[in-house]
Amino acid sequence: MKVLLSHGYFLHEDAKERRLMRPYPPLGLLHIAGHLRDAGHEVEVFDSTFGTLDGLFHRLRSARPRCLGLYVNLMTRANIVRIMRRVRQDPMLRELPIVLGGPETRAHAERFLAHGATACVVGEGERTMAELVEAFEAGRTDLSGIAGVVWRDAHGALHHAPEREKLKDLAGLSLPARDLIDMQAYLDAWRARHGYSTINVSTMRGCPYTCRWCSRGVYGLSYRRRPVEQVIDELADIQRRFAPDRIWFVDDVFTVNHRWLKDFTEEVERRGLSIAYECITRADRMNEEVIDLLKRSGCVQVWVGAESGSQAVIDAMDRRVDVQRVRDMIKAARKAGIATGTFIMLGYPGEQEEDILRTVEHLKESAPDVFTITVAYPIAGTELHAQVEADLERPLPWELGSDRELDFPRAYRRPYYGHAVRFVVNEVEWHKAHQAGLRTSPRALRHKLRAWSGRAGMVFWRSLSTRA
Repeated sequence: MKVLLSHGYFLHEDAKERRLMRPYPPLGLLHIAGHLRDAGHEVEVFDSTFGTLDGLFHRLRSARPRCLGLYVNLMTRANIVRIMRRVRQDPMLRELPIVLGGPETRAHAERFLAHGATACVVGEGERTMAELVEAFEAGRTDLSGIAGVVWRDAHGALHHAPEREKLKDLAGLSLPARDLIDMQAYLDAWRARHGYSTINVSTMRGCPYTCRWCSRGVYGLSYRRRPVEQVIDELADIQRRFAPDRIWFVDDVFTVNHRWLKDFTEEVERRGLSIAYECITRADRMNEEVIDLLKRSGCVQVWVGAESGSQAVIDAMDRRVDVQRVRDMIKAARKAGIATGTFIMLGYPGEQEEDILRTVEHLKESAPDVFTITVAYPIAGTELHAQVEADLERPLPWELGSDRELDFPRAYRRPYYGHAVRFVVNEVEWHKAHQAGLRTSPRALRHKLRAWSGRAGMVFWRSLSTRA
């Protein structure tokens, strides 16, 4: 059976990402494609990243698939609804079965069905998607007996199938079908903007930690790892076929299992594989030995999660990590010659201005090479969303926006946090310039002026918030 898969993210519509230019191939979708192809189906992937909506519909009309599979995440919900609406309005395509999968379906399946989906896959998608394709191939409209699916029958009755059991052994997982998309487009985009190219790889599924703001819509609260040998085989194949300058391991906590990391490092060395990679981890899963293993196996940058420099905020998030250990591990990795990054989140429930000031000091002391910063938003299905759900404000209709636009009462009015982001970023950058002996350089002075501007805005909006 011919299946067409896509994901609804169009780079040309995203001005911010065009400035950053850090696109990655749709890895989850390529795993689905590999599984379906291994099961004997004819699979095409329309990689919308470098495509257009009209291009997708041209492909649909020319390829005439018997099933359309769409991956939907936080940022692509509106586009996926737009695609489904257009399919249902097209005389040539309106009867085409549409299957949605990804992190958005668990919390929003009924709404997606109301907007044109035939079925929504909840949880891991490979086996569920294969069974759905087989059902469509057989002409079935009754999807009973397929685990992990939400669907409506011919009478409009809603059916929630039982949860599909997660794959216990990832050794049999099909490799991503990277040959079905133009990988060179990603490599070229990275090299042109950053001077190096990178490809994303997954070695594990799930995360055993309980951070209250983090979505676990697909893999749940679990930890499963691919065999070291299989991962190394994939890396060697990627090097041979694409020759990227760097690998980005997308795993939530790359160093969660120290035994696996040791085996991985030893296998890299045994095979003489020369790789450079980035990964994400937690400070409580790092120590001097782990840092040595990362260095030996090719890690050039490690991202250490914290989200705040205030222990009170970290505890409210249920991060279960000590902020001083985060600082220590960032400094230890840098001392070992590994570049470091960290993530910062402002505006979490209960956070006060003194917590933000502690975050600034945390960044100054730990001195990561880079950090990202965002204002907290409640993703449906998370504990944070449940905590603030009664007071949520939604500025856009569900089908036009995403959970990023959701707001809730915080310590201060929303404009305060835009100024706080400006203050944190520029105060830390000025501090870096000061430490480097460049405090009077034009760049440093610009950062200091912006930091003062941000701080003044914080004071102004804090005063309004207090009066309110």
